[in-house]
Amino acid sequence: MKKYIHNFIHCGILGWCMEITFTALNSFRRRQFKLTGNTSIWMFPIYGCACFLAPVSRLLKKKTPLVRGLSYAALIFTGEFITGTLLNKKDICPWDYSRSKWHIKKIIRLDYLPFWFMAGLLFERLISEGDCISQQESSTD
Repeated sequence: MKKYIHNFIHCGILGWCMEITFTALNSFRRRQFKLTGNTSIWMFPIYGCACFLAPVSRLLKKKTPLVRGLSYAALIFTGEFITGTLLNKKDICPWDYSRSKWHIKKIIRLDYLPFWFMAGLLFERLISEGDCISQQESSTD
């Protein structure tokens, strides 16, 4: 349980950092050179849930990066759709993809597949490093 809490916190922080960087780079594209990035407090637990990719990561360990990345992207899309739907019911969803022609119900954007592919592999690496740290701590106890 301690390992999941550790990974949850680290995945939440990594997700926030990725989102702030992504939105800041998007402002650069719009020639807003302050490069202001933003996120929502709701995103921390959503990104934190990437810690639950750990069992999937162990199952996919011997697969190619392409298979692993596509698997993670599919799971991230699923998580984004579920959380976005739940947050929309309360009218508190921090994202709205209705302006994109690639959106599904304004909640996910299929053109973000490459970003979720890479994010999944980053989360995998973060989680696997957390596993290594936990194993080292266990062996020294």
